[in-house]
Order: sequence, then C-alpha cells, then structure tokens
Amino acid sequence: MGLKTWTKRSLAAQALGKVDPVTKGVVPPIHVATTYLRDPDNGYSSGFIYGRPDNETVHEAQAVLAMLEEARAGALLFGSGMAAATAVFQALSPGDHVVASKVMYWALRAWLMTEATRWGLSVEFVETDDLAALKAAVKPGVTKLIWVETPSNPLWTITDIAAAAEIAHQAGARLAVDSTCASPVHTRPLTLGADIVMHAATKVLNGHSDVVAGALCAREDDEFWSRIKTVRKGQGGILGPFEAYLLMRGMRTLHLRQERQAASALELAQRLSAHPMVARVLYPGLPQHPGHDIAARQMENGFGYMLSVQVTGGEAAAIATAAQVALYKRATSLGGVESLIEHRASIEGAGSRCPTDLLRLSTGIEDVGDLYDDLDQALTAAHR
Repeated sequence: MGLKTWTKRSLAAQALGKVDPVTKGVVPPIHVATTYLRDPDNGYSSGFIYGRPDNETVHEAQAVLAMLEEARAGALLFGSGMAAATAVFQALSPGDHVVASKVMYWALRAWLMTEATRWGLSVEFVETDDLAALKAAVKPGVTKLIWVETPSNPLWTITDIAAAAEIAHQAGARLAVDSTCASPVHTRPLTLGADIVMHAATKVLNGHSDVVAGALCAREDDEFWSRIKTVRKGQGGILGPFEAYLLMRGMRTLHLRQERQAASALELAQRLSAHPMVARVLYPGLPQHPGHDIAARQMENGFGYMLSVQVTGGEAAAIATAAQVALYKRATSLGGVESLIEHRASIEGAGSRCPTDLLRLSTGIEDVGDLYDDLDQALTAAHR
C-alpha cells in the first residue's frame, strides 16, 4: 500500500512512516548538528548549510504538519506561536492595511495595537463573524491581509472561513486563520480558501504542555510565503530540534487526543448548560450557539476542546469557582492532556473584552464524569 492511500490518522501516527536509515529505529532520532560539511567543490549537496534555517528534525515535524493541513507550500515551525503570528505581519509592507478579529488571543491583539504600528501597518479590528462588518472594513487595493481567529479565544465565536476568503480575495488581500483552537483534526482552513494557517503549536498540536512552539502553513508557494521564510531566517525564529522532536511526538497522537477532548467538551457543554449556577455556556457544538451552523459546516470530528462558562453571581463567584476545583488545574494555556481552568479577565487585565463572570475551560483526556463532578462541586462551594 502506497503512502498516498493512507489516512491522515495513519500518516500522523507513524510520522509519515520515517525510519532511521542507520539503526532502523521506528522513531526518528533528534538531529542536533548546527553546521554541515561542504562538498569538495564547496557546495552543499545535502541541502543543509547551517542550523538556524536548516535542521532535519524540524523538517520532519514540518512535513507531518503540512500533511495534516493539506498545505501544498509546506509548513514552517517557529520558536513560539507569537513568533509565527508576528512573522506574517512583518512580511507585509509599511502602509499596508490589516483587518483582524476583535476577539482573539489577547497577546497578539496587544501586539497589533502597539508594535504593529511601529512597522507602519494600519490595523482595524472588527467582529469577523459579522461578514457585512468584515466586508465594510476591507479597503480594496489597500487591505493586504485579513486575520481571523476561529473559534475565537475565549468567546468561541465562529467566522465563516470560505466567505472571509472570498471577501479577502475580491479585495486583493490574503486570508490568514489562527486555527489553534480547532487543530487540523477539526478544521483545515487552507482547503476552505485561506492562504495561511497559523498554530500556537504549544497547545494541542504538542498536547503535553512541555513545548513552546508556533507554526505557519501555506496554500501557495508565492512571493508572500517566500517573504515569511525570509523573515523567519533573518530573525532566527526557528524552533530547536529537541522541541521539534517533542512536537512531532505529540502530533502522532493528535487524532486520538482531539476526538476524546472534543467529545468530552461537548458533553460538558451540554451538562453545564443545565446547571443552576451557570448562566451561559459558550461552545460552538451547542445548537443554540450563534455560529453553530457555520461550525457544523466547516468543522469535522467534533467542535473542538475549548469552552467557556459564565457563572451566576458574577466575577466574585467565577473566581471563587476556580479556587475550589480539585481535578482541573488553575493555569494559563490550553490543549494539553490535563484540563485547565482560568478566569481570563483577570489574566488579560485592563482593556480585556472578556466578561468578568467567564471561566475558560480547556478539556483534557480525563474521565468526563470526573471533570463534570469537579466543576459541580466547585460551583456549589462558590455559591454557598
């Protein structure tokens, strides 16, 4: 059976079937070399010149991710999700206009509001799930990039990727999608018309909370993708080989983890929706979610592993609930095998668009009954 007939699940599980040519080990080794031997004619027939832009372990992990995302132009790994995201904006030119989601990862939003202007970019924030508002914000010939995060963190709004791509392309712009909270198991933005997809690979792609990494994948190997490669090489944002090795290990179990996490997240969302101490559950898998129909169309294998709950009793009750959990861990980040809980408004601080009664939940792989029982007892204790 040829490689092209295998499913993504099988290809990821075997890291594309790579076998160490020396030992025949079924797990590819870590390549840590920083420099490579020149040929007698002073060339580099191996294709490797120096460790900053070239490392075999990094290349192998990039190949797995490109396969998962169906990225014809390939994937690039970075030292963090922020490094990957900002490289896209740094590949633009001074004076370019950017439209971005109002609800998005708070650190990137802060960077766009401050540092991006120092690069000469003009950034406009809109509710990208409102296609009319998105289209009105785009300036044909001036807007060069639309940046969409879907599902958006931490409100989990859904943007129609195919429609956003059409708006971008009609205006002569590109569409980039932060798909960190979907993963290629649930959504493949490039197949829906997006030009670039970004992941904070620290999260579910790694899945074990032991790597900080970022990734970009591209649909076409065009001038803009070449520019991103130049930014990455020139600024030294490459991921280290050990981190790339751990990331590839995580991607080998991505399908198993994501399907379990999404199933548990849906069950929690359904059960918490009926809880007397929960005012509202935000999860695109619920039929009452405003973006449910779009999510059902552009997502598969579930609706992701993230949800948020708004607690009756306001901010004090939400913070008290997080203080009472026993199985959940109070920690920043998401996508690991352990379930996490966080009061986002406190973390984001002044200017946060997050409701003060909201708790963000990252669903791990624990028993879903245990997760619900932990939240139930925490909510009950917080409201005594």
